[in-house]
Amino acid sequence: MAPKSFFDESREQSLVKAEIVEKYFDAWAGIITATQDRTGQGKRIGYVDLFAGPGRYKDGSASTPLRVLAKAIEKESYANRLITIFNDKDEQNVRGLEKAIRELPNIGKLKYQPKIWNEEVGDKIAAEFERIAKIPMLAFIDPWGYKGLSLRLVDAFLKDWGCDCIFLFNYSRINAGLSNPFVQEHMAALFGEERAEKLSYELEPLSPAEREATIVNELALALKGFGHRYVLPFCFKNSSGRRTTHHLIFITKHFRGYEVMKDIMAKASSLDHQGVPTFTYSPAASRRQGLLFELNRPLDELEEMLLSEYADRKLTVRAIYQEHSVGRPYISKNYKDVLASMEQQGIIKTEGRKRKRGFGDGITVIFPGKK
Repeated sequence: MAPKSFFDESREQSLVKAEIVEKYFDAWAGIITATQDRTGQGKRIGYVDLFAGPGRYKDGSASTPLRVLAKAIEKESYANRLITIFNDKDEQNVRGLEKAIRELPNIGKLKYQPKIWNEEVGDKIAAEFERIAKIPMLAFIDPWGYKGLSLRLVDAFLKDWGCDCIFLFNYSRINAGLSNPFVQEHMAALFGEERAEKLSYELEPLSPAEREATIVNELALALKGFGHRYVLPFCFKNSSGRRTTHHLIFITKHFRGYEVMKDIMAKASSLDHQGVPTFTYSPAASRRQGLLFELNRPLDELEEMLLSEYADRKLTVRAIYQEHSVGRPYISKNYKDVLASMEQQGIIKTEGRKRKRGFGDGITVIFPGKK
């Protein structure tokens, strides 16, 4: 059970987290409903929150479930299709959430009224979602610690078309848990037994920065090992900005979802370097740390990487972005700015009509061979 103080106030980090989830839900639902209208692939979408809480913080501000429902009420195309499941094992939280939902303005506009469960998250819930063929669904998993969070649960949510998952990775507690033999079962559920055991030995001599980067990178590799190609973490620091408390982890099977979330997280970043968003990621201390190292490379290096990796190749701006940006911090604008600069310097050649304001996705770029 989460400490009672968890919902006592709406801290700035909690608001950022809720805004990221709400914005992605809106973008995701818009894409899915448009696809359904175009292809006739059903008329329902779903949203699941397994650690929903009481709906409002003690200061009265809405937490994620109410923000998602309010967004659905605003748009008729969502209101007529959205099925929601909110779960919390704390009965007091369930009663508070039921009351908060009843009090939402125009809640009756929803064709399907929210379902509220009072269950402990674990293998039983994972098995339930494994068993059913799901409608397009966005799942949000926000545990206070790590109990109930597992690769099996995430995989159960992602197995069908149009399904994405966002979960909170409580770094400070998982960092401690990997060195604690009494919670090995939970660490194995999250990382896989072999990977968790290896981590418990490898982390001991590392500095705090190396330790964090290694843990996040191993989690991303574990998720990709389940067949989820795109993994994007967003880092939250404590109030001093010196220590990581948790990461918001996004997983999707489709580049379009990755692209949309990357733009949302980029705008939520507190800093950027040369126009490249930081995603508030923790700086990686060495190249061997994979994901977090790549997510902290500045714009100065992008031109060099493109010339090296695309020597003697000819491809569109969109293809370059889709292929090269995965696991790196760069957004579409960064690629277009660098490519425009390279063309002005005569480094690359291009084919196709350009917009007055810069490169379009369909412009073809011709890279020189290696010198």
